[in-house]
Amino acid sequence: MFISLQWLREFVPYTGSVKDLADRLTMQGLEVEAILDPFESIAKIVVGHVVDCARHPEAEKLSVCSVDVGAAELLPIVCGAPNVATGQKVPVALLGTTMPGGMEIKKAKLRGVVSCGMICSERELGLSEEHAGIMVLPAGLRPGQLLTEALGLEREVIEVSITPNRADCLSVLGIAREAALGFGLPLTMPALNLVEDAAAGDAPVDVAGLVRIDIADPELCPVYRARVLTGAKIGKSPDWLRYRLLAIGQRPISNIVDVTNYILMELGQPLHAFDRSLLKGDVIRVAPAQPYLMDAPSITTLDGQERKLLGSDLLIWDAERPVALAGVMGGANSSISDASTEVLLECAIFRPGTIRKTARRLALPSEASYRFERGVDQVGSLFALERAAQLMAEVSGAKVLTGIAMSEPKPWADRSHIFRLERCNALLGLTLTADFCRTTLIGLGCGVDDTDPACWQVSSPSHRLDLEREVDLFEECGRVHGLDRIPAVLPKISKSLESVQMSDTEFGFLQGLKAWAVGAGLREAINYSFVGTEDLDRLNLPASGRIQIANPLSEDQNVLRTEIAPGLLNNVRHNLSQGNASLRLFEVAKAFVADTTSDTSARENSRLGLLVHGARHSQEWPWEQGEADYLDVKGLVENLLTHYRLASQKTVAAYVLEPGHPYLEPCVRVELPGTAGKDEPTLIGRIGRVQPKIADAYHARKDVWLADLDADLLRSLSRATTPVFRSLPKFPPVRRDVTVICPATLKSQDVEAAIRDIRPKLLESLALVAVYAPDANDSGTPTERNLTFRLTYRHAERTLVDKEVDKEHGKVLSGLPQKLPVRI
Repeated sequence: MFISLQWLREFVPYTGSVKDLADRLTMQGLEVEAILDPFESIAKIVVGHVVDCARHPEAEKLSVCSVDVGAAELLPIVCGAPNVATGQKVPVALLGTTMPGGMEIKKAKLRGVVSCGMICSERELGLSEEHAGIMVLPAGLRPGQLLTEALGLEREVIEVSITPNRADCLSVLGIAREAALGFGLPLTMPALNLVEDAAAGDAPVDVAGLVRIDIADPELCPVYRARVLTGAKIGKSPDWLRYRLLAIGQRPISNIVDVTNYILMELGQPLHAFDRSLLKGDVIRVAPAQPYLMDAPSITTLDGQERKLLGSDLLIWDAERPVALAGVMGGANSSISDASTEVLLECAIFRPGTIRKTARRLALPSEASYRFERGVDQVGSLFALERAAQLMAEVSGAKVLTGIAMSEPKPWADRSHIFRLERCNALLGLTLTADFCRTTLIGLGCGVDDTDPACWQVSSPSHRLDLEREVDLFEECGRVHGLDRIPAVLPKISKSLESVQMSDTEFGFLQGLKAWAVGAGLREAINYSFVGTEDLDRLNLPASGRIQIANPLSEDQNVLRTEIAPGLLNNVRHNLSQGNASLRLFEVAKAFVADTTSDTSARENSRLGLLVHGARHSQEWPWEQGEADYLDVKGLVENLLTHYRLASQKTVAAYVLEPGHPYLEPCVRVELPGTAGKDEPTLIGRIGRVQPKIADAYHARKDVWLADLDADLLRSLSRATTPVFRSLPKFPPVRRDVTVICPATLKSQDVEAAIRDIRPKLLESLALVAVYAPDANDSGTPTERNLTFRLTYRHAERTLVDKEVDKEHGKVLSGLPQKLPVRI
């Protein structure tokens, strides 16, 4: 965004340097990227007075001029322009001057006559495309004066980088508001002196009854206004208007079009001027293309290109056909031309998302769409319309008909927020006074009711669409105070020996979760919280609960993720495209679901995602080869539950098949038993294989196994467990192995349970160490198998002797065959 300092000073009486202004704006969050001189290329051009002009003796089309440039002697200059004459004031390029096109002016001899400079045309100066003759300046200018000074050209322009949330700053007015706020200056709006003409020809007329406005969907266009001008004479804009547009990088076109661009840059309101004589009927209709797509599959825009339409594109229609892509570009079939005399001036507000989609799809960015995509001031749009109509009348001689044609099916609703000074200071770490905060909020354009000193009622202005919550007001107070002035101090934290340690905080738990995952051989994935609507649709996730991003960076990041899977699957696609097919990934991140009861309008839930794909091990020898499968991801989940003491020999997680999952097939629920077997099982998360069709969309040709676990629930459950201290053993263990011959259908855990039921004294641990299936029936299925268990005995206070161990071990050997159909 380019801002002319001259233009800015028409709104605020700023007298400081451009550098001080740039520094202040940057500290207020509007980064000034550069300070430019838009007319630097003609900075050395001076005003000359043609004292004498005679025909060249050797060339009929050349003139030999004697030009006064304020020096001791007149300069001889040979000129080929047909309109050069004695007594004119003209722009002169002196010897050594480099012109905007790169040509250096040197002393030359033309047909035998010496020329010591050049009299310039507007095109040679870069001021317009006019080159039929030299540029003739006003008569009262002083010879030798710099041209930029004589014409009042802007020499200081700042380039400001505007963040997507600050749509109000996409204008001179917006930056002027910030300057007024930063330097404590008054803000003055341009004077409005619109003169209406109540007659068109011989009959009195009111535009409100002359043109009808129809809006199909108030959500797509909450308001549409139009003014009608008659008797306009299309031509070149006045110098002040052209030069001001040139200073900020805008190309002058014609007086009517230049005014719309002028208001766009001054007030931030996009406008469009139609040739009313080319509009069919006295109707303007704002409607999507869908109902009329069969009749109008495309539209030719002002740039002469034919644009194919989609049903979602918002169009401006007359009584018969589309005449503009709403908020993006006008149509060629209704554009202003040199022959135009009747003007219908449009001023409207459109839904940002609709304009963004159309402009991006058609690769048709414009200054208008750039502002509509971010939001335009609905209340301030009326002032912009009136000022534009006034300027058009002044520069074209047109008459402005009485009244406004308008439809406003969705009027602007004022927004009110609370403001608590104590909470503001607590969040910012400052001690701002009530007077400062009140002055700041009023300077922002807010209405402040501080009847209750502890909780103010603040109404935000219509041009600040980003002020949605109380914390936004806090940010404004901190920004105006100066973010650079907030002291960099560590927060005071009071800790006692009995206080909760860092590992017990949410952050500490999540860090520990990441440490476990890395230790388990997984690689961390870090993804944006933003995903695309297509990503969620591809996973068959419901549309309810999604949170749309107001100003997304792209259509691929236009919504907050409701589950962690989309990011991990995009990681799969990226890794496969880079030739990495063996993946063991994890991500610890939040999922977001819309919740109107939350302060942030979103419910956040920390999730742990685990994903395996491809070969189980990246290296062949000495590792077992095979593709990662359900057992791999299930083993990771079991290891995690054991790590946090949520699963043990007494507490075993249940894995329950769940049909009908949106993107996992098969899908298994991971559940922990309720307390004392009375409560319902607790759902920890889900494990499953990504459906093949979905996996194929991410270029995965092998199975993708995924686990999605509730990290917040894991933390609460782990905090509920009570760690028990047990001193390290001082005496050596005695181990005995026992091999049990049992039916192949008998589970090893049943044998373990039977051994524990015998309750041998001194038994410290029990583990299955070997499985062997020696026999098989005719079908090749084993009928029996051998299970070898290792029993470890230990006494806490002395060393055991064999006799004691043999006695207890004998109980196991004799008791097992009595409990189960086994042989020892």
